[in-house]
Amino acid sequence: MAENVKEKVVKTEAEWKAQLTPEQYHVTREAGTERAFTGKYWRTKEPGTYHCVGCGAPLFTSETKYDSGSGWPSFYAPIDPANVEEKVDNSYGMTRVEARCAHCGAHLGHVFEDGPKPTGLRYCMNSASLDLKPSEKK
Repeated sequence: MAENVKEKVVKTEAEWKAQLTPEQYHVTREAGTERAFTGKYWRTKEPGTYHCVGCGAPLFTSETKYDSGSGWPSFYAPIDPANVEEKVDNSYGMTRVEARCAHCGAHLGHVFEDGPKPTGLRYCMNSASLDLKPSEKK
């Protein structure tokens, strides 16, 4: 998919189920959460760009990834804030800020205000919602 996804991606539930693994579907379409310290990217240090598994939109870069100790891949900023929607999530008896792909609505994770400088934010993402495209070797 194109690097700069602009239009909204709309698919039927059957199309999403055919495209995604059961875990990816549960996380991205049903706002599920993978268990801490189990996702494929929580320890990854490989340089590259993290894209949405649903539509391929570029979301985060390895340059903003850091080890938060939370057990999930964490970033202090998205590549482009227009690619990540934030909304209030009152599930499970708490108020949090949910992060979703602005192009296909995939649930990515949550945003917390305990991250490092320069933003002070922690985009705590599910590996199941991300697809790492490694940087090309020079």
